[in-house]
Amino acid sequence: MANDEPSDLDWVQLRQEMGATHHVETTAEKFGRKFSENPFVPIGCLATASALAYGLWTFRTRNSRLSQQMMRLRIVAQGFTITALVVGVMMTAGRTK
Repeated sequence: MANDEPSDLDWVQLRQEMGATHHVETTAEKFGRKFSENPFVPIGCLATASALAYGLWTFRTRNSRLSQQMMRLRIVAQGFTITALVVGVMMTAGRTK
């Protein structure tokens, strides 16, 4: 009766026949790729977070006028980010067709 179980060396040969293994993308590589595809989304996120942080700081220091302006700027930055995201998705969908 022959042994039908593959040995360890059979798996090595099978892997070599299959070719190179698939490259797993790191977080930094994925961020770099996504940033190069649509740089306006991370820029918009950074602008939104900055406006929020500075607005909260001015609220804490009781500068209500500047705080209100920063919250309005935050809304504009959020709108910019969402618009950039939607345009990026539409461009990607158009590129795949």
